[in-house]
This record gives sequence, structure tokens and C-alpha cells, in this order.
Amino acid sequence: MRDRLTHRGPDDKGEVCVGDSWLGQTRLSIVDVTGGHQPLRNNSGNLWLVGNGEIYNHEEVRADLVTDSFRTRSDNEVALHLLDQRGPDALGDLHGMYAFIAAGENGSFVAVRDPVGIKPLYWARQNGSVRFASEMRAFDPEWQRYVEAFPPGHFWTPERGLVRFADAVPEAGRDQLPGPSEPGASVPEYILRRTRAKLIDSVERQMMGDVPVGVFLSGGLDSSLVAAIAAPYLERRGQKLKTFAVGLEDSPDLAAARQVAEFLDTEHHERVYTGEEALEALPAVVRTIESYDPSLVRSAVPNYLLAELTAEHVKVVLTGEGADEIFAGYEYLADISDDTELEREIVRMIESLHNLNLQRCDRVTMAHGLEARVPFLERDVIELGLQLPAGWKLSGEDQPEKRLLRQAFEGWLPHEFLWRGKSQFGDGSGAASVLQSAVEEAVSEAEFERERAEVDPELRTREEAGYYRIFREHLRGVRPMQTLGRFATA
Repeated sequence: MRDRLTHRGPDDKGEVCVGDSWLGQTRLSIVDVTGGHQPLRNNSGNLWLVGNGEIYNHEEVRADLVTDSFRTRSDNEVALHLLDQRGPDALGDLHGMYAFIAAGENGSFVAVRDPVGIKPLYWARQNGSVRFASEMRAFDPEWQRYVEAFPPGHFWTPERGLVRFADAVPEAGRDQLPGPSEPGASVPEYILRRTRAKLIDSVERQMMGDVPVGVFLSGGLDSSLVAAIAAPYLERRGQKLKTFAVGLEDSPDLAAARQVAEFLDTEHHERVYTGEEALEALPAVVRTIESYDPSLVRSAVPNYLLAELTAEHVKVVLTGEGADEIFAGYEYLADISDDTELEREIVRMIESLHNLNLQRCDRVTMAHGLEARVPFLERDVIELGLQLPAGWKLSGEDQPEKRLLRQAFEGWLPHEFLWRGKSQFGDGSGAASVLQSAVEEAVSEAEFERERAEVDPELRTREEAGYYRIFREHLRGVRPMQTLGRFATA
């Protein structure tokens, strides 16, 4: 199982038998590259942990623990000692993206996944045995039919079963600030300052590591703002930000990213791909993201090619994922003006990210040994987003989406890019039309009618059927209803 996930951690691997458990990990060395070998063990040697991800507040948590027990600077070791000293109920103190498995010689065992589900975790139970892995491909074929997505914000122990320790959207985030519901209402300056400070803090916190950190730069608002914060942060430390873009020749994303990179004075890298290259990569991409949702696949293809380029230069990359959910960036949200209804829809979207956008984001990067971080999805940023009343988030007449975010960063980017309209990544990079037409042509109407009911819920389009064929061949036993998310439209 571990060797099927070598791509996620090409730098190191380890394993240990602890009581009735076996722990294994393939490691991407980012923090404490010389002393972070896993599995990690406590000083007494009776508790071991393997982990995937980053804990951004590990220094603060470390200060509240018995610090002389630490053996490395690894942020994952903080999780080990937190579990050892305070138990799994203290996991809510961690801020970051993570999946951990810990086992003790006394038979103790705990599995945990971060509240938003930024990092993946799957499990399968059969005949009294339980297995866990970061990707579905790790499970043996005879185990695939039992595979389920491990729920975000939960831990599991044999004694207590599944226990929720944190929500994706903090309860405090649901207490809205007083403000108008009418779309396009004027945003107070103190709210703009608070939003700006919160995002700056999140981006700078996620620059942690002992290796270079870059930014995926699509030329859209979200990734451009992340780059605009990261560039001066590195400049103050005598370094230059590396940015990365991808697209078909003459795609709007490439042109916009190039100009934003020039404005921010980054070390910019881009990959121009052809329609043939996109189609050639398609089977590998579907197998990589472990999904056949058409919207997800279309955006995953250019992301996969982008990650391949990026991994040649850095080991960590920041992305703009999550901004549309938190700051109401989707066009259909403009029809919702009621605060309660808008909050309900935003919470639903955030809680659905773990097996849609975040699944794509994790898989296409880790396929190339690259770690993606998502500063918009820090829980304190989510909390702020939910506190903002609808009238400040929703756009009025002749206003673009996410206007609050744009206003908060006025002057940080050229005006024409700060106020550039939104396009889906697969559209802006030029991949969507190429993939959609080619895959539809490969599935006849008669074939689609025969195959559409093979899965529940049934396939919606010929394009989706084409992607499902690849998925089914790769993960023949996996039950989509137990593991996959799905966008409302194909």
C-alpha cells in the first residue's frame, strides 16, 4: 500500500510495527528536512505517528507542551506529543492541513483528518480489520469496495469510534457582524483593513518551510492576491518569489499571469501546452484525481501540467483555492440576498470542498511530489468570511464578484487585473473546450444510453461517461457514492 503512494513522498520512506498496528509513510521533506524522518516516536518509544500535511501554529502549540520531550523541529512531531500528553480531544488546537495516524504499544490507535479536509484520508473496514491511506489507489483490489472517505474534522479510535473534534466552519464564524443585506452596499474601511490583515497573516504563515515556496498564478484575482502578498514577504528576506502559469497559446490566463508577474517582479515560469498534450495527459489525470466529475477533470488537466512544471523548481506552492466559496465569488450566488440563506449555501460549499476542489488540488500536485497550500481556507479566514453580511459580499449592479476582496487590496495590483472578471481555470487556460469536444466524440449516444446507469447516481453526459470509463478501469471496485463528491452541473 505504501509503495503505491511513492509519488506523494519521493524523499524518504519508513515503517514500523506497533502492537497490532503497522504504520508506513512516504515523505516529502519540507520542514526539518534532516530530522523529520517518519514514523515519529515519543521519547519513551511507546507511541508512533505518521502524518501528511502542515501544522501552521506548531510553534504556539509546542510552547504549551512539555518541550524537553521533542526530538526534532518537525511540525508533525507537535501532533505526536499533543496526542501523547493531552489526548485526541485536544486536536482542535491545531491549525493547518493534516491527516495523522498514531499507534501505541498498549494497543491505542487514533486516525484524524483536518476540519476542512484539505489533506485526504480514506479508510476501509472488513472482518475486524481497518486500513487507512491517503489515496484510494493504495488499497488492494479486494478492499476497494469497502473504501470510504474519512470525514473531515473527526478522529477515530477503536474504543470511541468516530468523534467530531472541529467543524470546517467554526461556530464563532456564524455570528455575523451587523450590516446590510442589499447587494452592493458600501463596505466600511475597518472591514477592508481587517480582511486585508487576515489574508496577509494567513499567506505569510503558510510560507513556513525549509524549502522554497512558489505560487500558482492564473492571472485571476485569487492567485494574484496570494502572489502580491508572498512577493514582498520574500523580498524582505532577500528572496524572489517564483510564480507559475499554464495555458494554450494565446489563452487569457497566460497573458494575465505574465503581466501580473511582471508587475510583482517575480521569477515567472510558464508552460504552453497544445490540445494534443491535454488529451494525452487526460487518462493519467483522471487516475490521479480519482474522480470523473467533468468540471473537476477539465480544471485538473491544466493543473496537472502546471504542477509538473512547478515541481521542477519548488516543493511547496500556494494557490487561491477557497476564495470563491468564502467571498461569494460564484455567479449564481448573486440571486441570494438573504443572510441566512447565503450563509447556508457558503457553509455547504466549504463542507463539500474536501472531495471536489481540494481533492483535485491535492492529487495533481502530490502526483509530482509537490505540496499545495490554500491560505484562503485557514479556519480564521473562513470565520471572517462567514461573519460578513451578504450586502458586503454580494455585488450590486455593474460590480464584479468578490468586490470586498478587490477593494481590500486596492493598489496591490494594477487596476485592470485587480478588477478583472472571473473565468474558471479550465476555461481561462484553454483546456475545457478541447477536452469536452474530444471526449464527447469518443462516446456515442447509444453507448451513453447503455452505460449511464452503471453507477449511482447515473452519468449525466457523454463527456462524463468518457471520464468514468477511465476511472472504472483504474478503481474497479470503488463505490463512487462512498468516496466522491459531485458538482451540481456537469
